[in-house]
Amino acid sequence: MKYKRILLKLSGEALMGNRQYGIDPERLAEYAKDIKEITELGLEVAIVIGGGNIFRGVAGASNGMDRVQGDHMGMLATVINGLALQSALEDAEVPTRLQTAIHIEEVAEPFIRRRALRHLEKGRVVIFGGGTGNPYFTTDSAAVLRAIEIKADVILKGTRVDGIYNADPEKDSKATKFDHITFDDVLRKGLKVMDTTAFTLSQENELPIIVFDMNKKGNLLKVVSGENIGTKVNL
Repeated sequence: MKYKRILLKLSGEALMGNRQYGIDPERLAEYAKDIKEITELGLEVAIVIGGGNIFRGVAGASNGMDRVQGDHMGMLATVINGLALQSALEDAEVPTRLQTAIHIEEVAEPFIRRRALRHLEKGRVVIFGGGTGNPYFTTDSAAVLRAIEIKADVILKGTRVDGIYNADPEKDSKATKFDHITFDDVLRKGLKVMDTTAFTLSQENELPIIVFDMNKKGNLLKVVSGENIGTKVNL
């Protein structure tokens, strides 16, 4: 295996499947099977998941809601998604722990770095919910922060497109995909990989990011095996 410990970043929208909102149980089950496949190879897996399929703080703020209140609602949405993914993984017989940045101890463990590391060492998948626990920070930032804290080898950003392009491939048929690109080139070309705070944090800590299509069966296994899937961003 190319990596020993990874952090998988999933968007909340990824859980919708073909629905307009909410959670698609079939998509969850597919993700659980893919994740189980790599854990059976001995890979240590942590996951950060967004909440955009349920609520986005930024969207709430744009409609007149207090931004801090909206972001707290978004954090709770990520916990709901974390619980759903935990259930799907446990149905697939994958040992799992959900840790949250905001204390909801009847529902999940509080985030404690040493405990998270111990879970990973014991072969449990650790899902980090609640973002960073702070408003104004995205789940991209939470993903990079947690990846650094647990000393992950790489961040795998699972999306619905197969990498980073010089234009939106869903709108421009002539868009060109990058197999590899540096952090500096991403910034110079103004490409959207993660929000600026998350991306800069990843660059400063020399933590590579791979953007790939999570919805294609077998892609997750190919990425962790070192195959040239998606786009890799590093120094």
